[in-house]
Amino acid sequence: MNKTAYCLPLLLALAASAQAQEQPINDACPQLPADADLLWQHKATPTSDFCRALRADGSEAFGLYIASQSPFKPSRSDRAEQASIDGRDVTWYRSELATRPGMQARETLLELPDGRVAHIWVQASSEAQLGEAIGQTKALHFQSARLSSK
Repeated sequence: MNKTAYCLPLLLALAASAQAQEQPINDACPQLPADADLLWQHKATPTSDFCRALRADGSEAFGLYIASQSPFKPSRSDRAEQASIDGRDVTWYRSELATRPGMQARETLLELPDGRVAHIWVQASSEAQLGEAIGQTKALHFQSARLSSK
């Protein structure tokens, strides 16, 4: 047997390990875009999931709260952008952070197939960072198997 035959099982094991690390924790958080260079921080209660997508420097790119109801109640006057997340149309709403007046902030709601709602927010220090984070949320993929099991 040649060296390639010996290396192949090792390479496959390493690839599977790397792919497993990129998957959301227990599939509670949606799947991140492959090229996003983000990691999930996840906290759960019996009735909700709280997920924060963190950049390499530890800052939050965006976050989401999944539960049967959301505390966020959008106002038509705060409409900002139209977009799509996981193939479903959403409206982003302007938001303000009282303690950080220069921060760009947006929020949206996404109804999930299992009847729960994902409240998604983005906070950014610039328009460019805001656009990048919103772009990353467009490529989120919610796991239908996990969603139907709750």
